[in-house]
Amino acid sequence: MTVHVSLDRFEQLVEEALTLLPLALARLMDNVAVFVDESHPEELLGLYEGIPLTERGDYGYGELPDSVTIYRRGICAVCGDEEQVIEEVAVTVVHELAHHFGIDDDRLTELGWG
Repeated sequence: MTVHVSLDRFEQLVEEALTLLPLALARLMDNVAVFVDESHPEELLGLYEGIPLTERGDYGYGELPDSVTIYRRGICAVCGDEEQVIEEVAVTVVHELAHHFGIDDDRLTELGWG
């Protein structure tokens, strides 16, 4: 069963999840944009697209920003209530931003964020 969380409320949850990132890490984020998408199929919760900070090398001026997309439909589809949505949004935001810092899925699983 899919939980209904309005787009406005979901965007608020994503903003709140972003504040969970330690300030020292937040300051290291470079050229990354975070989006909420509700048009994608329900199988996907989040997606990082870009060049991780650990691989950038000559990356710099004129590059398009990396993107983190959080999928409202996907998250709402796997949750039973709004409390679960809040938790899954936080986990998904942290998980996708970790990719920006060069942390892969295997390491995230080891750390309990997989």
